[in-house]
Amino acid sequence: MEPIPKRAPAAPRPALFSLTWPLFAEFGLGMLVAVVGLWLASRTSDASSAAFSVANHVQATFFLLFRVISLGLSVVITQNLGAGNRQGADETARAALGASAWMGLLTGILVLALASPLLGLLNAPAEVMPQALPYLRILAFALALDACNASMAAVMRAHMHTRDALYNMLAMHTVHLVVCWPLMNGFGPIPALGLPGFALAMVASRAFGIAFHLALWRNRLSLVPRRSDWWTMHWKRLAPVLHIGLPGAAENIAYRLALVFTVAMVAKMGTTALATHTYTMQVMYLVLLAGLAVGFASEILVGHMVGAGHLHDAHQLVRKSLRWGLATSFCFALVAAICAPWVLTFFTHDPAVISMASTLLWITVLLEPGRTFNLVVINSLRATGDARFPVMAGIASMVIVMAGGAWFLGVHLGMGLVGVWIAYAADEWIRGLTMAARWYRRGWVPHARRTHRRVTAQRRLA
Repeated sequence: MEPIPKRAPAAPRPALFSLTWPLFAEFGLGMLVAVVGLWLASRTSDASSAAFSVANHVQATFFLLFRVISLGLSVVITQNLGAGNRQGADETARAALGASAWMGLLTGILVLALASPLLGLLNAPAEVMPQALPYLRILAFALALDACNASMAAVMRAHMHTRDALYNMLAMHTVHLVVCWPLMNGFGPIPALGLPGFALAMVASRAFGIAFHLALWRNRLSLVPRRSDWWTMHWKRLAPVLHIGLPGAAENIAYRLALVFTVAMVAKMGTTALATHTYTMQVMYLVLLAGLAVGFASEILVGHMVGAGHLHDAHQLVRKSLRWGLATSFCFALVAAICAPWVLTFFTHDPAVISMASTLLWITVLLEPGRTFNLVVINSLRATGDARFPVMAGIASMVIVMAGGAWFLGVHLGMGLVGVWIAYAADEWIRGLTMAARWYRRGWVPHARRTHRRVTAQRRLA
């Protein structure tokens, strides 16, 4: 077991909670908008809800490509700031803009051109396609803008301006909700557009978000992008970002592909099963917010500590983060399961759907603590520079336990959605305990030492 070197006490940093609550609120706003969109779709029919679900799964899958930049960007900037290298942090932020702009543009074109085949891969039912197709095509434009928003938000969080990032998200999602209501339902001369109206409002809100981020960069960070930053690729500066971001995104993409495989499997069970899966996932996404926020806050603080060489402090922080995350995720999941019969009426009044979704949320009470290990420890491992272990250790579980287990239990043994959810829970616990063992056995320490030496050397050369 690698020993953790002790150094002089770290400089004062924000407490874990002061970073966590704005992140929790920010992510919660994003989830709330998705829930409102699902509710608006469900007012039409379960088929409309299913269309909303499958198109959003495509969007979320491609959004993970942007994590290549944003994941690595956040870690590299925190490490440079921890080492006192502000110039390196700013140059990395500028380099990320061009990479994000190109990636967003290419991804948007790809989704726009291949919308129908992509929905076909998810086995979208025939009655769902007429609504899902135009919705996904408009989402492609929002996806192109999201690439820049993701990177710019990562820079703000890395500088510990989590409250400012929250204010941007609050403003952006307010614009989305205010604009989507008349577009979806019609207002005066504006015809009712349904789901495409929700997507058009998303495009407008994402453009607003970029403008807001530019103002924040100028006023909070004294960082004003040059025109060339939006299209120039600075490969040398992006190298450490990709070193962290590629494995991190690969781990996220592997998870998303396994999830999409299970969604396609559920879609074959029928529109009712797909709608039930959709409603349950939306509630579950709200439950995981606590663990997600603690995980991102831990990544920010661990990155700063590693850059400064305070590895013992990083180890103690992750232990504290796990205690917080496990307690809050279990409580949130328990409350969601108890309240499920009432919460689910927000989406549907079908007693069969409510009954099955309630059962799935009780399984979620067992699932969420396992997921917390992943959300907290994987982000912390990435912040130390130990980015490859999570994807190498986790991909087998995602393929065999999550995807394969969902098929074996849900389809082969005929357990349906219950079998799928049991596979989800088993996968989270297997991966979570593996990540925890990596941290507590200190396999990350050599990576953290190398990272500290690298960013310290860069500061001296700057």
